[in-house]
Amino acid sequence: MRQAELSRKTAETDITLKLNIDGKGESNIDTGCGFLNHMLTLFAKHARIDLDIKAVGDVDVDYHHTVEDVGIALGSALKTALGDCKGITRYGNFMLPMDEALVLVALDISGRSHLSCNLTLNPRVGDFDTELVYEFFAALCRNAGITLHIKQLDGFNTHHIIEAAFKGFGRAMGQALSVSEAWAGEIPSTKGVL
Repeated sequence: MRQAELSRKTAETDITLKLNIDGKGESNIDTGCGFLNHMLTLFAKHARIDLDIKAVGDVDVDYHHTVEDVGIALGSALKTALGDCKGITRYGNFMLPMDEALVLVALDISGRSHLSCNLTLNPRVGDFDTELVYEFFAALCRNAGITLHIKQLDGFNTHHIIEAAFKGFGRAMGQALSVSEAWAGEIPSTKGVL
């Protein structure tokens, strides 16, 4: 089973996470940040990953440490659950419309971390600093070992743009994580390792 369970505790955050790649998109997310809860619920649903996250952080300061550390934990869990990556499709992409917003997400479970995130966002959605979207995805990419491109093609509503990015990330990740008959028992790389 492609599953992982981890705990991560620092002076700033205390996170427990449970992940099942071969799930149905069910989630139970409590990070202390309502907007992040919403985005992670969308990600899990569209990736068809079962995801439980409980995070307690220094949100009295701001959401930065919590958002970044949840990204670290989720990336680490994905890497653990994937193991040697035998049989996965590896690549995924999705162009997601969310009302006036249109966002393209493409990724490669390559073992190499890279993030290119081009979104035009207002500074805040409610009490959430939107610069943390980049921090979340950067932390996830570093710890999962994935290459991720997120490109805004249209849109002006910041909530819609971010929602399209997380849903698109879920759809693209769902493709990349899927088991391919063509690659059954093989690592999808000429190097023989990801």
